[in-house]
Amino acid sequence: MYKPLPNNLTIGASNIHDYGIFAKEDIPEQTNLGMTHLELGRLILRTPLGGFLNHSDTPNCVKSSFLLTRQQWNHLNDLPNEKYNHDFKQWSLVTIKNIKEGEELTLKYTFYTVKKDFLEETEKEKKELEESYQESLRQTKERIK
Repeated sequence: MYKPLPNNLTIGASNIHDYGIFAKEDIPEQTNLGMTHLELGRLILRTPLGGFLNHSDTPNCVKSSFLLTRQQWNHLNDLPNEKYNHDFKQWSLVTIKNIKEGEELTLKYTFYTVKKDFLEETEKEKKELEESYQESLRQTKERIK
């Protein structure tokens, strides 16, 4: 039977962002909790475990990678080389601290970074949209009078 999460984990409401992954029991340091992402060439696929992990600058878990080259994959599965013309990289979640029951598992995001310039530009655009909205609202109220 397919299980999207290990038995000792659950999804719950997070104080960090929406939902997160939580320990249903104490989990010792250096425990491999399973695959979070699968990288196929330039495509990165998330598993349910990877989809609900929240970022922290002081995480209690790390990603561990395992590379399976095209030649190894084809040998293990007896598939022709033409069918899978790329390497596979599997990312797993490993605890770097003892996790207490009820504690949220966190990770320092490294697949992408949000640039400071982008965030500043977004805030500027948000302010401009709000100003434009307020001006439209003011003009509408004047027409109604």
